[in-house]
Amino acid sequence: MIKFFSKWLRKFHRWIAVPTALAIPLAFVIKLVGNPQIVEAWGKLERIPSILMLIMAISGAYLFLLPYIIKGQRRRKATSSQPASDQPQRGTVANR
Repeated sequence: MIKFFSKWLRKFHRWIAVPTALAIPLAFVIKLVGNPQIVEAWGKLERIPSILMLIMAISGAYLFLLPYIIKGQRRRKATSSQPASDQPQRGTVANR
C-alpha cells in the first residue's frame, strides 16, 4: 500500500510543482505592475499560490521522510521475526 501511495504522491507532487512555479512569479509580477483592474481580479485568486505551496510542502516532506519510514518498518520486521535466543525453539531439545 505504501508503494502505491508513494508512486501516486510522487506524480501528484511533480504535477503540482508546475502550476506552483508559474503562480508565484505571476503573483509577484501582478502586484509589481499595479494595474488596479488586474490587481482586483487577482485579489479573488490570491490564495491559490499559498495553497499550492502548502500542498507542495506537505507532499515534499512526506517524500523526503519516506526512505526513513521504510527503513524503520524493515527494522521492526527484522527484530520481530527473530526468535528470542534465551528461549528454546519449538521442536528442539533443550540443552542438558
